[in-house]
Amino acid sequence: MRELSVPPLVNVAPEINITDLVLRQSNSAANPALFSVRDAAGTWNDISAKDFHADVVRIAKGLMASGVAAGDRVGIMARTRYEWALVDFAIWFSGAVSVPIYETSSPSQVAWNLGDSGAVAAFAESSNHENIIRAAAASENLAALKNVWQLEGRGLDALRKAGVNVSDEELETRRSTANLADVATIIYTSGTTGRPKGCELTHGNFVELSDNALASLGEIVNQNAKTIMFLPLAHVFARFISVLSVAAGATVAHTPDIKNLLADLQSYQPTFILAVPRVFEKVYNSALTKAEDGGKGAIFHKAAETAIAYARAQQNGKAGLGLKIKHAVFDKLVYAKLRTAMGGHVAHAVSGGGPLGERLGYFFQGIGMQILEGYGLTETTAPITVNTPARIKIGTVGRPLPGNAVKIADDGEILAKGFCVMRGYYKRAELTEQAFTDGWFHTGDIGELDTDGFLKITGRKKEIIVTASGKNVVPALLEDQIRADALVSQVLVVGDNRPFIGALVTLDEEALPGWLERHNLSGKMSIDDAVKDPQIHAQVQKLIDRANQSVSHAEAIKSFRIVTSDFTEASGHLTPSLKVKRAQVIKDYDAVIEEMYSAKKPS
Repeated sequence: MRELSVPPLVNVAPEINITDLVLRQSNSAANPALFSVRDAAGTWNDISAKDFHADVVRIAKGLMASGVAAGDRVGIMARTRYEWALVDFAIWFSGAVSVPIYETSSPSQVAWNLGDSGAVAAFAESSNHENIIRAAAASENLAALKNVWQLEGRGLDALRKAGVNVSDEELETRRSTANLADVATIIYTSGTTGRPKGCELTHGNFVELSDNALASLGEIVNQNAKTIMFLPLAHVFARFISVLSVAAGATVAHTPDIKNLLADLQSYQPTFILAVPRVFEKVYNSALTKAEDGGKGAIFHKAAETAIAYARAQQNGKAGLGLKIKHAVFDKLVYAKLRTAMGGHVAHAVSGGGPLGERLGYFFQGIGMQILEGYGLTETTAPITVNTPARIKIGTVGRPLPGNAVKIADDGEILAKGFCVMRGYYKRAELTEQAFTDGWFHTGDIGELDTDGFLKITGRKKEIIVTASGKNVVPALLEDQIRADALVSQVLVVGDNRPFIGALVTLDEEALPGWLERHNLSGKMSIDDAVKDPQIHAQVQKLIDRANQSVSHAEAIKSFRIVTSDFTEASGHLTPSLKVKRAQVIKDYDAVIEEMYSAKKPS
C-alpha cells in the first residue's frame, strides 16, 4: 500500500476554536474535573470545569486589561504544572497566541523564540525564569515585550485584579474572535539541527484532531479517565494530550520532576499515561536492574520472555494452555508488582516522539499495560497515526487518525495531509513552500504502509548513513537494540562517508554499580575507570554482536568507543523530548570518532 486516507468521523463547525472545548465541559451537567492539583500535604484536589473556566476568564480579562490584543503572541516558560495549562487557555480566551518555551532553554534560545514570534508578554514560572526572559529581552532589544508575569509569584493575582473592569461581553467578543483557520500557537522545533522554526498550529489543528481522535480513543480518554502529565508542555505531544483531555472531560494532573514519577503514579493512580520511548525503556531497565540486584534476575528474564511470547500469541490468536498457565504464574510473581508500581490502574499508555520497538511493545502488552504507539511531529500537532485498542499492530505506529492521510513517496519518505498538518512556518514562506508538495507535508521520515494500512517507521531521511562504499545504513535499527540493555544509556551510530560503521556508547550510571557488583567488581568504580574495564567492553561488544545479527555485514558495527559523559539535555546532546542531537554529538566527539577511524581497520 502506498497511500491511505481515513475520512473524518466528526465534522466541526468552522467558527469555533479551542476555548469552546472548555465551554463544552463547564456548560455540561456533568461538570467534570478537568485538573487535579496536589496541596502542601500531598493530597490531590480536583478542579471542576466550571472552576477552571472561571479562573481562565479572570486571567484572560487581566491580559486584555494589560494591553494584550487579539492575535498578539504571549510566551510561556515553565516546567510542567497546572498553571501552564491555566495560562495557556487564558491566552486563547483573550484571543492571543501562545508561544511555549522549554524551561531549560538558554537566554539565546529564549531570545530567539520571543523575538522571532514578536511576543508582547510572557509568563515565567520562577524568578530565575523571569531573569532569563528579561536578560534575553535586554540583550536582543526585544522592545515589543512589555510584561513578564511570574507563576510562582504574584503575577496571576495581579492579572486577576487587573481584569476586574473588563466586561463579560468584551471578553466574549475577544474569545470568539478566532476560528478554526486562525493560529492558536507557534511551537518552535526543538532543533536537532539549525535554528528552531516556528510551526503555526491552528485552532482547527487541535479541535478537529482532538474530536476525531476521541472517536477512536474514547474508551481511554473520557470523563472517567485520569492521567498525570510529566512530559514538558512546551512539547507538542504533551500539549495535544492536554487539549485532548479537556475535549474529553478527562482529569489531568501534573508533575514537574520525572525523578518522582513512580511515587506520583502511586499516589495519583492514573488510568492512562503518555511518555516517550526512553521512559518505557527506563521503567523496564529499572525493574530488571532491581531484580538482578536482588538475585532474582533469572526470574525476571523468564517473566519478560513469557510476557512477550504471550502478547505475540494473543495478537495472532494462538495462546496455548501451557503459555496461559506460565503467564498466570508470572502475573502474580512479577507483572502485578510492576502494575502496582505504576499506580495499579494504568491500562493504557500512549507512546510518541521516537520508535518504541517491538520488544517493549510486546512486553508491556504482556504484563497488562497496552502501549499505543503513534507517530507525528511538531508540524503535525503530534499524531498523524496511532494504534488504537480496537486496531493495534505492535511494531507499527498505527493507522492514520480520522481526517488524516499518509502517502509513501517514491524514495520512501512519509508524506502527511489532513487535520493534523500545520498552516506553515511562521515568517518562513520559503521553508513552508519547500515542506509541501501538492498539499502533502514532507515529514523527513522513511517508512512503509502494510496491506492493512499500518505505518512502520524505518528511519529518518536526514539520518541515513551512507558509507564510503555507498551502503545505506539506518542507525536507529542498531541503536534501539543496543540501548535496550540496562547497562547502556545512549548509543550513536556513525559512519557517514567512512569505510565502516562505528558507534559511540554511554553507560547508565544508575544501573552501573549493580552490574559491577554482580560481575565481582567494585560497585564504587568511577565512570572513567568503568569505560576502560575489559568486562564492560566485553559486555558492550556482546550487545553489538547481537544487534549486528539483524543487519548485513556491510551495515554491522565494526568498532565502538565508550565515552565517559552521558548524552543529556543539560550537555546539549538531547532535545527536551530526549532525542539525540546527532550532529551536535558528532561535532563534540569529533576527536573520539577520528581516533576510532584512524585505528587499525577492523575486519
